[in-house]
Amino acid sequence: MKFKSFNQKITPSTTLFNALSLKKLIITCLLLTALFSCDEKHQHASFARIVERGYVSVGTLYGPNSFYLQGNDIQIQESGNAGFEYELAKKYADYLNVDLKIVPSYSLDELFIKLNTGDVDVLAAGLSVTDKRLARFRFAPSYEKISQKLVFKQGNIRPRKLSDLSGKLMVTASSSHVENLQALKQVNADLKWLETTEFDSEELLTKLLSDEIDYTIVDSNTLAINRRYYPEVSVGFTIKKAEPLAWMVSKNSDDAILASLVEFFGQVLHNGTLLALDDKYYGHIEQFNYVETRTFIKAVKTKLPEYQALFEKYGQEIDWRLLAAISYQESHWKPHARSHTGVRGMMMLTLATAKQMGIKSRLDAEQSIRGGSKYFKRMIAKMPDRIPNPDRIWFALASYNVGFGHLNDARIITQQQGGDPDRWVEVKKRLPLLQQKKYYKNTKYGYARGAEPVHYVENIRRYYDTLTWLDDKSKQAKSVEAQSLVATP
Repeated sequence: MKFKSFNQKITPSTTLFNALSLKKLIITCLLLTALFSCDEKHQHASFARIVERGYVSVGTLYGPNSFYLQGNDIQIQESGNAGFEYELAKKYADYLNVDLKIVPSYSLDELFIKLNTGDVDVLAAGLSVTDKRLARFRFAPSYEKISQKLVFKQGNIRPRKLSDLSGKLMVTASSSHVENLQALKQVNADLKWLETTEFDSEELLTKLLSDEIDYTIVDSNTLAINRRYYPEVSVGFTIKKAEPLAWMVSKNSDDAILASLVEFFGQVLHNGTLLALDDKYYGHIEQFNYVETRTFIKAVKTKLPEYQALFEKYGQEIDWRLLAAISYQESHWKPHARSHTGVRGMMMLTLATAKQMGIKSRLDAEQSIRGGSKYFKRMIAKMPDRIPNPDRIWFALASYNVGFGHLNDARIITQQQGGDPDRWVEVKKRLPLLQQKKYYKNTKYGYARGAEPVHYVENIRRYYDTLTWLDDKSKQAKSVEAQSLVATP
C-alpha cells in the first residue's frame, strides 16, 4: 500500500446547504486554520500532518552508523549524505511519496525531546529496544540485532568479567549502555562507571586509545566499523547479548505513523532492500584481522606516498583511493610483485591484458597503474546501465579478479534461483557455486574459483574505507594547520 493522502473532496447537497450550516462551516474552517497555523513543535506527530507538509521529519545521530556528511565517496548518496539510517529513512520517505527532512543531533536526550514535542516524526538512530524505553516510547518492527561489547586498549590486561574491571569505565549518557549497567549493578554492587554528555561512542574510543579512560562499552555494529580505523581497540567480553534495534515514535503520535512503519519494514525485508543496505555498510566488515589492518595502516603511511600522485593521475573519474585499494590487494604496492599464475606488477596484470591496455612493462609502476586503471574502467563500462553504484563498482571489481564471463555466469545462476542478478549481495552468494560441478557444467565459461572474487571485493572495500577515513583525517589536519598559520600574527 502506498500512502499518499487522506484528503477527500466533499460536495454537500445544495438543498441542505443553508445559512446556518454555512456559518458552522466557516467557524470550523477558522478553527482548523488556527490549529494548523500553530508552531509545529507544539503539535503531536500525525500521518495527516506528514502528508499535508509533504515531508517526513526523521531525527538521527551524527555518526558512521546513522548519518554523516562526506566528500567524494562511492558510498555517498545525493548532497554528500550517507549512513545506514539515513539511507533507510530516505527509502521510507520515498515509500510515503514525500520528501525527507533529516534532523541530526549529537545528543540522544535532545532527540527524545524533539520526538515528544513533535519536532520530529520518527527517530532512526540505531536505538536498542529496552524496557525503559518501551515505557516511554513506541517502536517500529526491529530491523537488526546488536550486542554490547566492553572494550579495552590492545596491550593492556584483558578483562573477562565485570569483577576484572580495575580502571575508569566511561559510557555515553542516556544510552542503552547506561540502562544495562544499572541493571548489572543490582547484582554487582562494586560496579562503577562515569557518564558523559560530551562524547559519543566513537570519541570514547579515541579517549580509550589515548589512555584517558581504561574501558568503554560499544555496540557491535559500531565496533565493526571503527576497528578498521582503530585496530588497537580490543574486545574484553560481551556485556549484553543481542538485542533488537528499531525506529522510535512518540506515545502521543497517531497509530497511522506506526502502521506505515510496520508496512514499510515488512516491504523492505521482503524485497531484499534491507539486506542490500546491510551489505553495503556492514557486509564487508564482519571479519576483522588485527595484523592485516595494522599492516595496511602502516603501508598507507610508509609506502603509499611514493605512488599516491600516480593513483591520482590515472584515477581521474575513479576515486584514486579505490584504485590504490585495488593495487594494495593485488601487490601490497610492490612494483615487482609476481604470482605463480603469471600476473605481475603493481596492478597484477596478465601479459595479455597488459598488451590490450598498451602496456610495455608491467614492472614499471606508472605503466602498471595506468593499465590497471584503464582495464578497471573497461570493466565498469561493461556493466548494464541499470545497475547503480556502489553495486556496479563491486561487480566491476569481481570482474577484474575472476573475469566478466564468470561473473555473468554467477548472475545467471542468481536469476535462476530467484535472486536479483543486479545486486551484489545476491550474486556474491552464488559466485562460490562456480566451484561445484553441478552448477558450472551448465554455465558458458565453466569452472572458476568463485569464492576468491568475494574475498577480493570485500578486502578492497575494507581497504578503501580505511584509506578514505585516513585521507579525510589528513585533510582535516592540514586545514586546521593552515588556518592556525593564517591566524598567527
